[in-house]
Amino acid sequence: MGNVSNSYSGGTPSASRTDYYGGKIPFIRSAEINSNSTELYLTESGFKNSSAKMVQLGDILYALYGATSGEVGISKINGAINQDILTIKPTEGDNAQFIMQWLKGRKGHIVNTYLQGGQGNLSGSIIKNLEIMIPDDKKEEIKIGEFLQSIDNLITVNQRLNQKSIILLSNYIYAVKKPPELTDDLHLLFICIIFCYLYNVLDYYKLQNNKL
Repeated sequence: MGNVSNSYSGGTPSASRTDYYGGKIPFIRSAEINSNSTELYLTESGFKNSSAKMVQLGDILYALYGATSGEVGISKINGAINQDILTIKPTEGDNAQFIMQWLKGRKGHIVNTYLQGGQGNLSGSIIKNLEIMIPDDKKEEIKIGEFLQSIDNLITVNQRLNQKSIILLSNYIYAVKKPPELTDDLHLLFICIIFCYLYNVLDYYKLQNNKL
């Protein structure tokens, strides 16, 4: 991952300094990486006198710590981040949506590999050292990223998507004829990313059902 992107984390201004908060700079925390608003806002003084770092609309945001470890999204706003978030910026003209969706599809593997029993934290170095397969053809990369984003949009619209719907979707994906512009290897990679992603969605809904 480190050879196709730059990444950095932020910091948190002193909570005892009330003059550091209540300004106009959105302060994005790990539970807000997919949100278009934040609970806290920083002042210019709070930002300048801390390790908080700015991110831009469209940057990849990856949650490193706590209950949200492994969550990833595309920033919907310009704002500042704390130490719980890793910002990832593609450097080789690669598609941020593709990289984000790849990380989302690999969440289960990353968490199971690097977090003991779901406890502990991830780190920037762990994410930088991940080996990601990216198509040489940028157009193919964009198409894959956009397709996976369309699945995200469907799930957002219908939060009650159930297991039967996911199974039907997976059967449809298997039945779809390979687009002629995709090589066999890229088509297989495409299918693998989708099923990793669907597996994580299934895990989420199983967890929600167990809470009921």
